[in-house]
Amino acid sequence: MAGMKEQQITEEKPLLLEQRGADADMQDKGEEASVGLPCPESPAPPNEPPPPRRPTHRWHAFARHWLRQTRRRTSGVLPECPEQLMPPGDWKEHDVETPYGMLHVVIRGAPKGNKPAILTYHDVGLNHKMCFNPFFNNEDMQEITKHFVICHVDAPGQHVGASQFPQGYQYPTMDQLAGMLPTVVQHFGFKSIVGIGVGAGAYILAKFALMFPDMVEGLVLLNIDPNGKGWIDWAASKLSGLTSTIPDTVLPHLFSQEEMVNNTELVQSYRQQITNSINHQNLQLFWNMYNSRRDLEMNRGGTTINAKTLKCPVMLVVGDNAPAEEGVVECNSKLDPTNTTFLKMADSGGLPQLTQPGKLTEAFKYFLQGMGYIANVKDRRLSGGPVPSASMTRLARSRTASLTSAGSVEGSRSRACTNSDGGEGVGAVSQTMEVSC
Repeated sequence: MAGMKEQQITEEKPLLLEQRGADADMQDKGEEASVGLPCPESPAPPNEPPPPRRPTHRWHAFARHWLRQTRRRTSGVLPECPEQLMPPGDWKEHDVETPYGMLHVVIRGAPKGNKPAILTYHDVGLNHKMCFNPFFNNEDMQEITKHFVICHVDAPGQHVGASQFPQGYQYPTMDQLAGMLPTVVQHFGFKSIVGIGVGAGAYILAKFALMFPDMVEGLVLLNIDPNGKGWIDWAASKLSGLTSTIPDTVLPHLFSQEEMVNNTELVQSYRQQITNSINHQNLQLFWNMYNSRRDLEMNRGGTTINAKTLKCPVMLVVGDNAPAEEGVVECNSKLDPTNTTFLKMADSGGLPQLTQPGKLTEAFKYFLQGMGYIANVKDRRLSGGPVPSASMTRLARSRTASLTSAGSVEGSRSRACTNSDGGEGVGAVSQTMEVSC
């Protein structure tokens, strides 16, 4: 029977706004006293009443906090640590025991009716904070997250503060990592999940959907490589591990060579976070296991006898400058063309959820609409009113998407979208298009 330890995340909670306002007021008064006023030669008479203290109003503190966050978002300054990007909300931390070891899980919200949970799985070299906080902290994502429970899964030993595994510890295989997820789904009472995975996390979620298709309603897979490494690639990675530190070994997997040369601030920021936030021995074990993965056993229907592929709607995402572009194109050729969308994002590099969170959020909204969730999406750039889902889909295609056949076996096909009569849902979407945005 699965066991679980639950605790509140105390270190990630920001300082209360009232306390921030009080500290700011005290600091302002201290500066005024030291700069603008001379020191008194004698103490004030004891019967003189103290000067009135300016009251701290909650909205004053909130305004200051909002201004600081706005300046941070618009100034282009990268966060010093992933905790600065933790979205607001009551996040709870859990350690869930599975048949293959303990999993660290962070939850926000509670299951809402028959709606699926949004479950994320990060890439190797990252954890849920470094991989997904910029994406989920995007203001447009709040319209989505209020409808769903959010579940971030950290691979064993990859979360902040994880203990180092003992010498000789056998790290779970990629199949076993996928086999841990049913315990998480069942333990928290999720009816099903919509998965968002990046790199190694995308591979794990795809394997999970192949093993347990009834638990997965949809998948958003970024930078997925469905193929195992050959002997040459395996030997090259081993040699690289002997001559480089683990952060320098992992960075080329996350960023392209062009990014590492031109976008040095982002790369240096993540090199520092990988160095300081993740246990290096644990990361090396995860990295070795990912490089030992096997091919995902899936093929498009009609190509082989008893072909097996993902049954749920899938959105494949890759940056136009990503090192995983070839693998994502290969994955697209293995999926059912009637429920797969291939999104190639311009100017996004290896991690689109970091460099283009707004565009990815918009695409995710349309993906959920096609599955029958979030029937009306409010677009801040329009008049402000809700836009019907079918019109919103057409708007997405005309504004941010151009049809292309880059690497597709089947070519481009049009998307059909029908509204359902239900109040919350939309009809099924048949989509076999590739999008460049």
